Amino acid sequence: MESLDDAGVYKLSDDLAIIQTIDFFTPIVDDPYDFGQIAAANALSDVYAMGGKPLTAMNIVCFPTKRLDISVLKDILRGGIDKMHEAEVILVGGHSIDDAELKYGLSVTGTVDPKHLVTNSGAKVGDKIVLTKPLGTGIISTALKAGKVNRKTLAKVTKCMASLNKEASELMQEVKAHACTDITGFGLLGHACQLAQHSQVGIKVHLDSVPLFAEVKGFAKKGFCPGGLYRNREFYSEMVDFSNQVPDYMKDILFDAQTSGGLLISLAPEAAELLLHKLQKAGMKNPAIIGEVIDKPSGKILVVHDE
Repeated sequence: MESLDDAGVYKLSDDLAIIQTIDFFTPIVDDPYDFGQIAAANALSDVYAMGGKPLTAMNIVCFPTKRLDISVLKDILRGGIDKMHEAEVILVGGHSIDDAELKYGLSVTGTVDPKHLVTNSGAKVGDKIVLTKPLGTGIISTALKAGKVNRKTLAKVTKCMASLNKEASELMQEVKAHACTDITGFGLLGHACQLAQHSQVGIKVHLDSVPLFAEVKGFAKKGFCPGGLYRNREFYSEMVDFSNQVPDYMKDILFDAQTSGGLLISLAPEAAELLLHKLQKAGMKNPAIIGEVIDKPSGKILVVHDE
């Protein structure tokens, strides 16, 4: 593939291609079972972002055998396999090593009809941009490490990160999305920049329409910002123009590296409204139309404050 997409695609025939991806990381929550679910959902998301169906997965484990009890690993793997079962994915193996730092994730293989493949290079001028999950997981996870997150907030954010993008992917295909990517390590603005660059368009983001976890503004104002946020801001800032009314803490949130974030979908205006209705009917609480695709400046993001 010519563009930097979410996963690798290999065409086998006119109506069949395989999608392959891999992702693993260190724990972002304390509960091993929850961590396993989140890591699995995150890895599966790349296949969903391209309109594919994940079929098989292999576990990737780095585990400090001298520091942690084996029961921790069992709970992580149980969380992962439960999420795979939910996704109707078969675990076919894996690999583990003794490592000083705990890490877990999946290598995933899926399939897609090449004619229905959704890439990050198909956005069209006039499209609306839909985001299916709220932002803030990186900042809130950083606050969690500092002991500043209450149980209610943690439960809400954990549930969101552990939720699959399966249904959102199926629904976007029903309404014929033009382009898609999932929001993960590069944050909303980083992934939006990639969508704009590969599609050779611009994107206008309406700040007040972007769904956020309610608590993230307070944590951002207090400086609970992960290292990935600063790297994203340094790398992508030249591709983003902010209106004067956008405060710095909101810029941090938009650059915040996400874990198992939502899908960022570009589609025709009438299809966007239909998708939003379908997502809400399916029980998703925070999907939103957050902007539109514009002609110029090509490859750049404009963030405007409408209030």
